[in-house]
Amino acid sequence: MRHLFQKLSFLYEPYALGIICVGYIMGELGHYLIGVTSKAIAMDLHYGDVSCQLNSSLYETAGVKKDCRSANSSESCHDFNTNDTTYCEWTYNGLGLDYQILAGPSFIAVFTVVGVVLGFAADKFHRVRMLTVCTVVFAIAIIVCGTVTEYWQLVLLRMIMAAGESGCNPLATGILSDIFPEDKRALVMSLFNWGIYGGYGIAFPVGRYIPRLNIWDLGWRITYYGSGVIALIIAILTGLTLKEPVRKSIGEDAAAQASGDAKKITIWNIILEPRVVLLCIAASIRHCGGMCFAYNCDLYYETYFPDYDLGWWLFAVTIVIGSIGVVVGGVVSDKFVAKMGIRSRVAVLSISQLISTPGAFGSVYFTPTWAMTTLGLSYFFAEMWFGILFAILVEIVPLRIRSTTVGIFLFVMNNIGGNLPILVDPVSKVIGYRESLYIFYAGAYGISSILFFFTLFFMEGPKTDAPQKDFGHDNNICTTADEMVTVSTISNGVYPRMARLEKLLKQKAIETMNVDISMISIIEFRFNTELALREILQNHVDFTTNCAENAY
Repeated sequence: MRHLFQKLSFLYEPYALGIICVGYIMGELGHYLIGVTSKAIAMDLHYGDVSCQLNSSLYETAGVKKDCRSANSSESCHDFNTNDTTYCEWTYNGLGLDYQILAGPSFIAVFTVVGVVLGFAADKFHRVRMLTVCTVVFAIAIIVCGTVTEYWQLVLLRMIMAAGESGCNPLATGILSDIFPEDKRALVMSLFNWGIYGGYGIAFPVGRYIPRLNIWDLGWRITYYGSGVIALIIAILTGLTLKEPVRKSIGEDAAAQASGDAKKITIWNIILEPRVVLLCIAASIRHCGGMCFAYNCDLYYETYFPDYDLGWWLFAVTIVIGSIGVVVGGVVSDKFVAKMGIRSRVAVLSISQLISTPGAFGSVYFTPTWAMTTLGLSYFFAEMWFGILFAILVEIVPLRIRSTTVGIFLFVMNNIGGNLPILVDPVSKVIGYRESLYIFYAGAYGISSILFFFTLFFMEGPKTDAPQKDFGHDNNICTTADEMVTVSTISNGVYPRMARLEKLLKQKAIETMNVDISMISIIEFRFNTELALREILQNHVDFTTNCAENAY
């Protein structure tokens, strides 16, 4: 059995990546389900805004004479009818400040604070066990979300869910960076961090279509039960099958260790570096754009185009096209890093976000057909960013504070990027829902690309190997016990009386150990006499010490 396991050991790395990625996807599915199920939950729990909406369960837009959204009261809403039958309904729409708080601040506040604490712990304790506990916590929270009967219960459970999920990124980033080499690191980080988009991509069909089946008369609640149970299974597999990898220095930290230039660096030295500050600001703005779209896209398309069922289209764009973008971004970054250094990864970040900006704008501006087309083009480039970002971060941070830095970085990024989308609601009441998405979604992409570009100039270029110093060569070989060997006095640490020491060692070796003269003749006494001595006198340490003293 052991022999079989040894043969299959090459599968461990992709298996570990798969288990960690699926666990992250399930956590993000629980996180983003609220964006798709909010309307159904709001109608059940009674929170958020109330508006006039098309009763899509009874009517299709083909027979609708007026847009329900134009009504601003229940009376005017009920005046819209066809054949004396009302086709609009005055009910909860799942939006409003209550929803924005539920989706953003209540989750982000706990996620960021606990993430920093777990980041510190990850640098000191067993990361696989911690990841297992975190997965169990958010899995149970997702399951219990399906039982809520009050708004405050849902808020509390999302905070507990955030506490569990907050450990996934700093813990998994450290584990994966120690398992995979540099030439695969950006791709691996991209695949892992794609879990964010994989999670909310799966949330579209899960949140839209499974509640309609009304399995066991549970409606929207079955989606939380199912997601939580799967996450719990992944937690068990994580704890039982993954092993803690050996911690390794990578990137600049490894280069400093090898050259002997490593200095004592504190967490404050790292997070106050201009390149880290700029990188964090750029990432926060980009994260705002992503979170704004994630929290609002389904509700936006449902509000503006109620006669279009875009659930599967959104799933296809986020899962299929997003996946291709993630892989391409990781591969391109890994290929260029050897030539351009870490700077190449930042260049890929800046260029990809710049290209994705027009497509993001079009996905909100156009009608569904062109909106999905431009969204697909945008997504291909936009989703390259997250994995490459953390590949950069782990390569410029020393090993002993790597997870701590990731935790603090996520704290800042999520507090800025995760909470800015709350401004969508008040801004939309002034300039419109669509127009607010232009600013906080597409605009954030463009601003982040500019900030990533400025960050590029603070990053190091390609690594150059320092030329090796030539300390000279000594080709003298001992051929007889009586032959005198002359060694010139050389600087850089070569002993000036090497010849006398060499002769004394040879003679004593022959006398005490009966070593054949031919054996001595093959031993070349160059600069490291200690190595030659170990071959001849392995058990004569005391003699070696006395001999060295007599030579002086």
